Amino acid sequence: MAAETFAYNLLGEDLRREASKPPSERTLLKTKWLSSKHGSSDLTSRLNENPQQYPALGEKFGDLQGDQKDSDRKDLKGSLVVGSVVQLNAWLKDPRNFGALEALRRGFGTGNVDLVSGGPPCQSFSMAGMREYANARNVLPWEFARFVELVQPKFALLENVTGILRPFQVDGNEVFAHVEVAKAFVQIGTGTCDGPGMAVKGYVPLCLHVNAKYAGVAQNRTRFIMLSFRQDIFDRLKLRLRGEDRKLLLSAEEFFKKVRAGDPVGRADLLVHDATKGPASFKGTLLERLVHFAPTTARAAIDDLLPGGPAPSEYVRRLDKALGRSVRPVPGTQAGPQPLANHVQRTHRIEVKRRFRIYQVLSKVSPDTALAASKILKGKKTVLPNDAWEELRHETFYINEGLPFGKFPNQGALEQFLIGHKTGKHSQKALIDDEPAPAALSIPDDMCHFHGELNGLRTLTVREMARIQSFPDNFVFRSKATTGGPERKYQVPQYTQVGNAVPPLLGKALGQLVQYLLATCEEELSPASDALLKDAA
Repeated sequence: MAAETFAYNLLGEDLRREASKPPSERTLLKTKWLSSKHGSSDLTSRLNENPQQYPALGEKFGDLQGDQKDSDRKDLKGSLVVGSVVQLNAWLKDPRNFGALEALRRGFGTGNVDLVSGGPPCQSFSMAGMREYANARNVLPWEFARFVELVQPKFALLENVTGILRPFQVDGNEVFAHVEVAKAFVQIGTGTCDGPGMAVKGYVPLCLHVNAKYAGVAQNRTRFIMLSFRQDIFDRLKLRLRGEDRKLLLSAEEFFKKVRAGDPVGRADLLVHDATKGPASFKGTLLERLVHFAPTTARAAIDDLLPGGPAPSEYVRRLDKALGRSVRPVPGTQAGPQPLANHVQRTHRIEVKRRFRIYQVLSKVSPDTALAASKILKGKKTVLPNDAWEELRHETFYINEGLPFGKFPNQGALEQFLIGHKTGKHSQKALIDDEPAPAALSIPDDMCHFHGELNGLRTLTVREMARIQSFPDNFVFRSKATTGGPERKYQVPQYTQVGNAVPPLLGKALGQLVQYLLATCEEELSPASDALLKDAA
């Protein structure tokens, strides 16, 4: 489902429309399946396939042709490959596909791959998730490292949740996943990967803890970022960077040397530069673009989407200007003004609307009052403290359907109202209009609108969540909006695509950082510095 959205926006391919055509009338797609139960003619079944049940390589159907003699690899260049990274690594390591691997390493004739970036699934690392170190999905950061080892880019960028920095208890010992992943990148080139051209001598990891709100995103979203430098690129940058920038670079070198020497390392050996504790620490350095903006409010992100709302804010205009040009229009779908995509409001029962109004009220009262009322909603208490009642008696609630909001005449009436709206959900909340949104979750009813009228007693639309995540309005999310039940284990509907995404403005800032480093690598050195570089090599 996420691949369908990617193809639509970044390749200009409407896979659903192509699937409705007879196979003989379809255009040649740049979206290709690595392995599928269904042939390329049955595109509809492919779009609805469970990715957890892709067949083994070569068992059923696949679109990649490894034995092609075309040195330009026209079947791969500019393509989107849909499949498992585990299977992709196996396909690239197959001797029959070394031609494809070599073409990929050369950037299909451009010299080299500059950047490989990825965000391995993070449910088991997340503090809101299972926290299972041995979970099968936790192997994927290491598979990402194997892909980097195969492709040999100049830089590798890994994104994950803050929870990857928290220790796991394994056999009575603390294990830090981010340290183990960093070690895997350092150890690249030590013989763990077979194939031609494996001369890379590891990657030097620079670890960052950032908050997307300082990159201009209307969301309080902390993330772990590991930017790894191929060793020869690291050596070039050491000679070219100066001052605080050079200190940042060198802060990762000792960890690299210890791991390459086989010495034991722990959390204390791997410095994490933390902008969440103080963005000022990044000011005046090459990382400054990650803390360039003051936080943006939820109101600035989505207020104009309400009927009769204000003009789009500077934030909205910035999204469309900075990111909208990256979206490739699908032929035949973009002529003339378009209705705003993904902005369908969901309908709710009266009980749910009442509960959403309660959340809106609790977002504005004191923390003690909000906590006291929340305990009644969760079935832990039945009585409000007097001071909580004194504060809540002045607030209005959605009492009768279709009528204006009203106040409760006495404390008992409010308590019975709260008891009548008990819920097993623990994470529901309302947006606060003058603050950045909390980190967007992939379940839509975890958050409701801040708008204090009937139109605000609802979850956010996909478009409103996308605005908060910093997607431009011309980025269209494809497939169905949401899902439930057993299908949640493998489907990635629109709400989940938005909630799991790296905010595009944060991605742009990281991309600009890599561009700066690439340009710095190409700067001319003095003869003395050039001699030092050759000695280091």
